[in-house]
Order: sequence, then structure tokens, then C-alpha cells
Amino acid sequence: MDAENLPLASRTHRFVGALIDTTLAVAIMVPIMFMTGVFQQSLESGGMSIGLQVVLFVAGWLVFLALNGYLLFTKGQTIGKVAMKTKIVDLDGNLPNFGKILVLRYLALGAIAQIPILGALASLINALFIFGKERRCLHDYMAGTRVVDA
Repeated sequence: MDAENLPLASRTHRFVGALIDTTLAVAIMVPIMFMTGVFQQSLESGGMSIGLQVVLFVAGWLVFLALNGYLLFTKGQTIGKVAMKTKIVDLDGNLPNFGKILVLRYLALGAIAQIPILGALASLINALFIFGKERRCLHDYMAGTRVVDA
């Protein structure tokens, strides 16, 4: 595929797509947290144990994969990217390797985001990278990807 002829997705489309994906995940995770007593336990103990945080992190990734795994694997898209008509491609304009998308693009910074203070800083830096000329977030650079119009 001719990578030069693929128009970069707009920052607005990327933001709205991410907002859609986040809203869907939260809409699923919040009821799970209520039904399992996680919210109640957090209120009573003043926070979550490390073990519970790990369980919620894993549960969140399972929800993410249930919602988006097939689309990411076959089209380089999440539900939000489908809605915004954008997709993830490698720097040659091809569908990236699914493992690379999952580990380098999503999981690495997702894990770092769990670290107090450092995680918030890393998440902010990741998002601010979008304002560069190439419109690529830090996770795009890590995975060798970019988001283009589908």
C-alpha cells in the first residue's frame, strides 16, 4: 500500500474515537465494579489493595479485547475508530501485527498508567505527542504505527 497517499486522521477524529472506546469500557466496568463490591470495599478501606488493582487491570483488558480484539486483528480498528472512520496502520500503510498493536500500542502505556504520579505524567505526555507534525501519540511511535482515515 502507498503510505504517502493515506491521509492522517484528524486530531478531533482520534479524540472522539478514543472517547467512544473509553465510554464503552467504563459503561461495562462500572457495573462490574458495583456488582463485585469493589466500590464498597474501596470506600470502607480508603482505597484498593494492589491485588484488587491488578484484578481490575486484567478485567479491563479482557473487556477491551472482548469489545475490540476482532476489529483490531482484522482491520486495525476499535469500535471508536470504526465510528470515526479511522484505522491503525504501520508506517508502510499496512495492517500492523496484532501482537505489536496490543503490546506496544496499548498494553505498555496502560501498565505504566497504573503507577502513581509517573502513570499520570506518561499518559499526559502520550496524549500531547498528538500535536506534533505527524499527529502520532507516543504509543504510535512505540508501536511504529499511525492512524489514518479508513
